[in-house]
Amino acid sequence: MKLQPGSVEELQQIVQSHRCLLPCGGGTKPALSTPAGEAVQLEMSRLAGIIEYEPGEYTFTAYAGTPVRQVVAVLAENGQYLPFDPLLVEEGATLGGTVAANTSGSGRYRYGGVRDFILGVHFIDGHGQLVRSGGKVVKNSAGFDLPKFMVGSLGRFGVLVDMSFKVFPEPRAYMSLQVTYASLDSALQAIYHLSTAPFDLDILDLVPVDHQADFMLVIRLGGLAEALPGRVERLHDFLKRQTGMKVAERIEGEAETNLWQVVNSCRWVAEGMSLVKAPLAPKSIPILEQKIAGGLPRRYTAGGNIAWLASPDVAALDVSLTELGLAGLSLFGPPGRPYLGLRKGLPLAQRVKQALDPAGKFLDL
Repeated sequence: MKLQPGSVEELQQIVQSHRCLLPCGGGTKPALSTPAGEAVQLEMSRLAGIIEYEPGEYTFTAYAGTPVRQVVAVLAENGQYLPFDPLLVEEGATLGGTVAANTSGSGRYRYGGVRDFILGVHFIDGHGQLVRSGGKVVKNSAGFDLPKFMVGSLGRFGVLVDMSFKVFPEPRAYMSLQVTYASLDSALQAIYHLSTAPFDLDILDLVPVDHQADFMLVIRLGGLAEALPGRVERLHDFLKRQTGMKVAERIEGEAETNLWQVVNSCRWVAEGMSLVKAPLAPKSIPILEQKIAGGLPRRYTAGGNIAWLASPDVAALDVSLTELGLAGLSLFGPPGRPYLGLRKGLPLAQRVKQALDPAGKFLDL
């Protein structure tokens, strides 16, 4: 059974008349959007469209069911973009699903993730009431910051109706540099050197090289097309002097665009495998590599602060993350168990759940 409300009023009636609901958007993250047990899927695609866009103010408001690709296209007409680099855009991800799952891409390295750009939300709580929090302007600091709290909430506290974001001017052009290291330790040392160096990097990912002990840094720079070659050359010279790099390759043009499309569409994950996102500190990467990651498809984004792990056995991965004291969120894989590993911040989440959804209309935490 699937419910598709076409208005806010209809959505309120559905919440009031049903006992267990699972809000979902474009279905691009099946581990989160597939109902399990008695849950009824609440599909938000009919509540879609941009409500308000102020290019001069660098803000917009859109319904939760709006495809992110629609937002990206409208922003691009004015030379603007979403710096948190949402995932699965071409696959049909919606704005509400991106917020609920907190799926920022590799581009969050420079400017931050979804939480850093969301300004306000409207959502329907477990009572069927329309709740407003935050605003449509950048300078707004009234009360408890529910908009940021709803990021990563997975629809556990309420159904997102619409949200407001700030946006940035988009770089005119991009260029990437792939730098290979003979070991994980040397690649992590290079990340440290880059974190203290005066380079404006849009992306800094760490990726293991297949069937080798090598690790590769994949670095992206954005800006004026005429300035990028010189910036990349200076970056290359710095890494050559300061780190033990083996080889570096510059990527530009269509090949560069395709490289990041593959990453952001998660096409590096084989069909049938679970994909789990796990925040961590870069110093924890060697421990993770020793325990579970060796041999699995994986990559580390945001300068090594986010691990993306593809695994055929989500239950075993759950046990390993728990033993390492790490929290995970499953995007692809079996439904019904999105949270893996150690749950952090659960007491606060449970108090908010009790206030917004005391009858448990939405799935439990």
